[in-house]
Amino acid sequence: MKALTWQGTTKVSVEEVPDPRIQEPTDAIVKLTSTAICGSDLHLYDVLGMYLDPGDILGHEPMGIVEEVGAEVTHIKPGDRVVIPFNISCGHCWMCRNGWFAQCETTQVRDQGKGAALFGYTKLYGQVPGAQAEYLRVPQATFGPIKVPAEYPDERFLFLSDVLPTAWQAVRFADVPKGGSCAVIGLGPIGQMAARVARHLGADRVIAVDSVPERLEMARRHGIDVVDTRDVDDVPEAIMDLTSGRGADGVIDAVGMEAHGSPLQHAAQRAAGLLPDKVARAAVEKAGVDRLAALNTAFASVRRAGTVSIIGVYGGQANPLPMMDLFDKGVTLRMGQAHVKRWVDEIMPALAGDGDPLGTEDLVTHRLPLDEAPHGYDIFKEKQDGCIKVVLKP
Repeated sequence: MKALTWQGTTKVSVEEVPDPRIQEPTDAIVKLTSTAICGSDLHLYDVLGMYLDPGDILGHEPMGIVEEVGAEVTHIKPGDRVVIPFNISCGHCWMCRNGWFAQCETTQVRDQGKGAALFGYTKLYGQVPGAQAEYLRVPQATFGPIKVPAEYPDERFLFLSDVLPTAWQAVRFADVPKGGSCAVIGLGPIGQMAARVARHLGADRVIAVDSVPERLEMARRHGIDVVDTRDVDDVPEAIMDLTSGRGADGVIDAVGMEAHGSPLQHAAQRAAGLLPDKVARAAVEKAGVDRLAALNTAFASVRRAGTVSIIGVYGGQANPLPMMDLFDKGVTLRMGQAHVKRWVDEIMPALAGDGDPLGTEDLVTHRLPLDEAPHGYDIFKEKQDGCIKVVLKP
């Protein structure tokens, strides 16, 4: 089959690789019909190469048609249309029984000190072959795959794999009261959907922050107030002005470690990526410093006794935080990988029906054949051609 493989920093290519096969009775094989490029894939493309081997298959946002199932898989069958969550969870361990699927004890990558295994996401998370491919082996298929109706376009349900549950969790963790205010820092795919989810779940005012014109315009289409950082010198002050001088009830950092406005940290990230793998891993794990501009904006924009929800990915271990300010303001911090299956039942009513209240069909800007995946990575990273979300069609 064809698959998108990592070949080095900022270098990916589509190659012929062996077809996946059933290895365990809990496996399934899915023929993919859509598979997306995620912002966190860019971390692998540009920053975290020390945890990858040439030939690793990337990608973790897929859906398709079940081709084959193992002997213990009974809730799906060949011919079913399914979405695959990005984290691999068993559904029956202590963590899963309590809804913490991203910390599944069956698939935890203990030798790396990490949580549940992820599709297509480095040695840190199990080095499981990813989903930017024609076929995907799905471990723990007795629990993971989500059956979806056949009569809608893929994009209506594709984002159950990652974007929607991640955005939904970000809003739930932000603890925004009905009629309250929510600020979203960053309008990539997660930020776009988090802003819409916040409105859908009852926030009276949703404010989103970015500098990319196409992203700002997309948010405006969905009734979101925007702050354009090209026009504003002080983003927290602008958010204060829009929230009666108090600050937002909940603030979501949907950017993570690739925030603009942190040139020294950016240089350190790139320098680490050029070191030999063993040295680079030690640098990241013991002394890595993230670009915290978005996170510090979130801290300054939240009201006293409010909540900051961190859904953007961070990887550094030596990040300086404004602990005095956070303590004085009484800020609650919540964060972590999305527990996909925890939120699916809440999300599904917004997807299955005649309406599209979350605008799932207004997120994709580029649909490309799998062969053009390297071009998709380039334009997504460089924000070229109005690119906000790329979906590959194997």
